[in-house]
Amino acid sequence: MTRVFFQITAALALLAFLSGCQSVKETFERIPGKESHVYVDAPIKPETGIASWYGGRWIGRLTANGETYRQGDVTAAHKKLPFHTPVRVTDLKTGKSVVVRINNRGPFVRGRIIDLSVVAAKQLGTYDRGIAKVQIQALREIPVMRYPNMRAIPRKPAAKPAPTPTQEP
Repeated sequence: MTRVFFQITAALALLAFLSGCQSVKETFERIPGKESHVYVDAPIKPETGIASWYGGRWIGRLTANGETYRQGDVTAAHKKLPFHTPVRVTDLKTGKSVVVRINNRGPFVRGRIIDLSVVAAKQLGTYDRGIAKVQIQALREIPVMRYPNMRAIPRKPAAKPAPTPTQEP
């Protein structure tokens, strides 16, 4: 009886351990003007469909989350994903991809799943074509420590510099 109990307990412990050891492949993305971000390469919600871009008259207007739309931002509009979600958009024709941040709602054209900002469309290579068949993957960001070997609270500098010793003749 105790031997069977031990075997069942050991098997359950092994299953619990292995379920936490899923393969996590990290992807590094460089976002201009910011530090590198690390994302888990296990998409939350992959979708395939048509992507378009928007700009022109939308520049300077407020987006759905209250930000001002700037054509230099690498952002996008999606109908359902939460604001500030990082999303990898991959052009299925060329294989190029870009990571954008959701800050608006749309597109409201049948068959389209995402509207990219001007810069995002240029980085993806779909700006000239206007639309492209893409796969989008909502990413989960892994927090990265900025200074792993530093103290949590930086020391304050001394108010006055220490006096320098003078030599007497």
